[in-house]
Amino acid sequence: MAAVISPQEQKIIMQGVSWATYEQLLADFVDSHAAHFAFDNGTLEIMSPSPKHEKPNRTIAMLIELVAGEMEVDVENLGSTTFKREDIAKGFEPDSCFYVAHAELARRKDEIDLMVDPPPDLVIEIDITHPSLDKFPIFAAFGVPEVWRYDGMRVRFYTLIDGQYAEQTTSLIFPSLIASAATELLEASKSMKRNLWLDRVREWARTQR
Repeated sequence: MAAVISPQEQKIIMQGVSWATYEQLLADFVDSHAAHFAFDNGTLEIMSPSPKHEKPNRTIAMLIELVAGEMEVDVENLGSTTFKREDIAKGFEPDSCFYVAHAELARRKDEIDLMVDPPPDLVIEIDITHPSLDKFPIFAAFGVPEVWRYDGMRVRFYTLIDGQYAEQTTSLIFPSLIASAATELLEASKSMKRNLWLDRVREWARTQR
């Protein structure tokens, strides 16, 4: 079993991992937020988020909640819920994820079964350090319509089109939100007091209605 270790992000990638081992690891860490797992046909990534990772993740998630509230878009934040399907040998725990078209369904259910339930409408991926398992094929296999990826410098929007993700200028969920505006708001959060930043995001969202 080969492994690649990235100490900066406390990330390990292993090859030749069985589905049974993946499920056992999920069970062992079921009550822990210390590690996120991604699995793709025998390749397993285990990542322990650092503050450098979690800060933008939580800020982007809050940005989405604020914009959704001002634009009266119903969203349900399922955080880093585990999504997996043995039949396609894939699984992932997003940094954050949101249900929009099926927000009410997600709100009513204590467990999501992707054999019968829809995937999240939006996944947030923070990918600052390398090496990293390419999760786009995993998201595509589950049919996740939109992915926002932050690489430490820019927020990029991707929409699933014919089984592949294509970068877009505007968000599928928030058509008035462009990627550069999301990047600017995220960057502003690094130097502003949180209450002032929250007001700025709300004010921006009101101008887009």
